[in-house]
Amino acid sequence: MINIQKRLDQIRDKISDPSFRESKGLGNEIGYYIFDYDPQEEMRVREYISYLKQRINTSNSSVYIREFDLYEIVLEILENKGYLQKNFDLEQKRGSEFVLNATKKALRLTLNGDLVVDYISQRVEENDVVFLTGIGKVFPIIRSHTILNNLHSAVDSVPVIMFFPGSYDGQELVLFNEIKDDNYYRAFQLIDKYE
Repeated sequence: MINIQKRLDQIRDKISDPSFRESKGLGNEIGYYIFDYDPQEEMRVREYISYLKQRINTSNSSVYIREFDLYEIVLEILENKGYLQKNFDLEQKRGSEFVLNATKKALRLTLNGDLVVDYISQRVEENDVVFLTGIGKVFPIIRSHTILNNLHSAVDSVPVIMFFPGSYDGQELVLFNEIKDDNYYRAFQLIDKYE
């Protein structure tokens, strides 16, 4: 298995290649990718994404990395709607499960007008490569296969890369290498773990 730093170092060349932005998925839609990694490497992955954005997001670059931390998006939406403090209060009175369900409803997850999908789709531009991060932080509010499925209909003109703390074998997503998500077949491995 290739170590994490070698895999991370391959991302820049991969996303800078013009053919990457033209690649098509299984249904002839733009490519969706997953970069899976051992959850223990979370801080290294975050640091590398920050480094990569500094290197690539320059005025003379033909590519722009647009990072969306799903956890931060959820907090921002709840704060803007005036629900964040209410959630803290409700959790004290009614418990975590109640707040989890109320939050999902407030975000309209999986419905028309899904606020997280709308947030992302309204901010994507033509030369972007979308990085989805915060997958572990936002669980169980948002599940990885759900956001990928819902984004397909809204973000279909630029590549999307989900940075996934767990494993993906081309079919099965296992968050933290312990929590099996529903199967997902439409994404490619961004960088193979094996030589």
